[in-house]
Amino acid sequence: MVIDMGYWTKVAKRIIVLIISIIGIYLAFKLAVFYMPFLIAFIISLLIEPLIKFVNKRTSLTRKTSAIVVLVIVSVLLIALIVWGITVLIQETTNLLQSLNQYIEMAYNQIQNVIQNINFEKLKIPVEVTGIIQNSLWDFIGTVSAWVKNFLTSMMNFLTEIPTIAIYVGICFVAIYFICTDKLYMIDQLEHHLPREWVKRIGKHIRELIASLGAYLKAEMTLVLISFIVSLIGLYILKFSGFHISYPLLAALAIGFVDALPILGSGTAMIPWAVISAASGDISLAIAILVLWIIMSVVRQFAEPRVVSHHIGIHPIFTLIAMYTGFKAIGVLGMFIGPIVLIILKNIFSTMIDKGVGKAIFDR
Repeated sequence: MVIDMGYWTKVAKRIIVLIISIIGIYLAFKLAVFYMPFLIAFIISLLIEPLIKFVNKRTSLTRKTSAIVVLVIVSVLLIALIVWGITVLIQETTNLLQSLNQYIEMAYNQIQNVIQNINFEKLKIPVEVTGIIQNSLWDFIGTVSAWVKNFLTSMMNFLTEIPTIAIYVGICFVAIYFICTDKLYMIDQLEHHLPREWVKRIGKHIRELIASLGAYLKAEMTLVLISFIVSLIGLYILKFSGFHISYPLLAALAIGFVDALPILGSGTAMIPWAVISAASGDISLAIAILVLWIIMSVVRQFAEPRVVSHHIGIHPIFTLIAMYTGFKAIGVLGMFIGPIVLIILKNIFSTMIDKGVGKAIFDR
């Protein structure tokens, strides 16, 4: 039997390229986390770039001056929002940490009442099974409460580290300034130091990636921001109307985070909230939360066709697998990062996927 070494060399090269690409994406995410202020600065610069171009075209100002004007306006708004957000978050997080044990006790009592109202003998469920169910519920509440407490404590520790936050914010704004004002210079320097063939290939992949991933992220961020603002305004209206809502900003952030996850939506957080409120006897709050959720759903359905111009072309089952993989790898944040990695992989290996991964690797 003659072994075709040329064929197996090509197969080995294709597999090595695939492995190196996956490792490169992993390292890129690690570097993105390490250089987070610069990544945030890059994203903000992309968002305000249309404003800079608009001011530059509508006025006689140079690009650099236009960038400075837009950056000053955006900086004032962002700093005001950051100061307000940190102040309110510290207050709400402190109050929630102090009242957490009370909420846990209420949850225990609610579950105890539900269990007592169920006739397990009539359902012919063995005592051992009911004991296992009850203990599992206690363990679940304990795990969730411990996770919430750890998360709130970590967030509180971060929010109270004013010098660290100031350094991050300062670096971020300086980076935004340089990216916006010296964008063309940075691109020229990149082209000058990299081989010409690399620049062509990297530029092609970056343009395709921005076209797919950039459009998707921009659309999702817009929709999540709409959901966050609508929920925040709605929750504050309910709070000022006399409903028992103690933590509107924290709740709006949680709703926005859940709404950012593919497949899931704001109902994942709001419907259980309404059910728990109804079970606690606060029917009016449960109805108000459901009405707010319906309003948010209508607004999102109205805005989504205008914001999302195309689908990412990935079946929901693969998105769900990516979310689960990300969750198992790095925790809750991975549920958001997983689908992004999937979109990047789909973009990089689009030719291989269109042909068929197995065929692209092993065909002669």
